[in-house]
Amino acid sequence: MLGSLRDLAPIILVIAFFQIFVLQQPPDNGFSLLIGTLFVVMGLTFFIYGLEMGLFPIGESMAHAFARKGSIFWLLTFAFALGFGTTVAEPALIAISEEASEVAAEAGQIAADEEAMEDYATGLRYTVALSVGIAIVIGVFRILMNWSIHYMIMVGYIIVIIVTSFAPAEIIGIAYDSGGVTTSTITVPLVTALGIGLASSISGRNPMVDGFGLIAFASLLPIIFVLIYGILI
Repeated sequence: MLGSLRDLAPIILVIAFFQIFVLQQPPDNGFSLLIGTLFVVMGLTFFIYGLEMGLFPIGESMAHAFARKGSIFWLLTFAFALGFGTTVAEPALIAISEEASEVAAEAGQIAADEEAMEDYATGLRYTVALSVGIAIVIGVFRILMNWSIHYMIMVGYIIVIIVTSFAPAEIIGIAYDSGGVTTSTITVPLVTALGIGLASSISGRNPMVDGFGLIAFASLLPIIFVLIYGILI
């Protein structure tokens, strides 16, 4: 718990400084804020323990198991399901999808009724989830084939630049933000553990060089997919 408190200390100090010295007024419901901060510290502590005891070992053990099994099909199927499943229920993605539907309705891109806005938000969510699933598949396949990640990332951002020039102005910011909301607190540890475990299980792969990078693909492909979604819709 002391470690979590140390990690949160900079945030607490920044808020306290501006509250006391800049705004020069005490916060409302100070006791509630104190209790809430304590809950955050406890939650972060339990979350970190959970990662160390559960998610990281699960990701690595499944990667080792798939490597021993030798089935590329099931490995890639698991990679897609992992990326899609953890993303489609991400709260941040749900929030930005709903906000995007409101913006699209105001801009006249879709009908300003509840059904059309809900369909737009749902389509956006599943578009992003699909892109993350494909991104994890590409990342896993890169580890298997020992491809250089920097060339793939450069090509990806060239595609982003090209597609951006054809996309509606209203979708561009949402598309770029989609790359950030997809890297959730559940996806990141599981996907990272999968990459490291897979790179550790394959002869000739270096976990430090080949094990990381899956999250980069998970942040890149949603931008492309959402831009295309905006063009088509």
